[in-house]
Amino acid sequence: MPRIELKTEIEARKEIVFDLSRSIDLHKISIEHTNEEAIGGKTSGLIGTGEWVTWRAKHFGVYQKLTSKITDFYRPDFFADEMVNGAFKSFRHEHHFKESNGGTLITDYFDYKSPFGLLGNLADNIFLKNYMKVLLEKRNRTIKEFAESKRWKEVIKNKSSIKR
Repeated sequence: MPRIELKTEIEARKEIVFDLSRSIDLHKISIEHTNEEAIGGKTSGLIGTGEWVTWRAKHFGVYQKLTSKITDFYRPDFFADEMVNGAFKSFRHEHHFKESNGGTLITDYFDYKSPFGLLGNLADNIFLKNYMKVLLEKRNRTIKEFAESKRWKEVIKNKSSIKR
């Protein structure tokens, strides 16, 4: 099973980074090049425990639907989402948040299984793992940009959940 591990340092409080990471609205901004839109479940705001979202996006020239659900949630330290339905055989994306150097370190673990057996394994090695890594890196750059520029206020509507 392929695993992507990313570490991203962000100069912002952990609570802000955590909430940006679970923002449906920021996710849409971070991957607008895929024409991704939330079409079912939680379609805007902050996703939480037991909630799910269905995304429709264009990848590799084909529109696909993917539904993921928040399966673990410990604000502001950790949450995980898992695929319920979609193109992968399975995936689990863990988001870990740790105070670091006056800011926050995000550590992402994205574990997935491709469909199609040996053909899926070949696709992983040739392009899929790198494609997914680039998407996750772009998403984290967007989180960093919003957190460090105070633009987080544009997407986190309930600011009272952020400890001052």
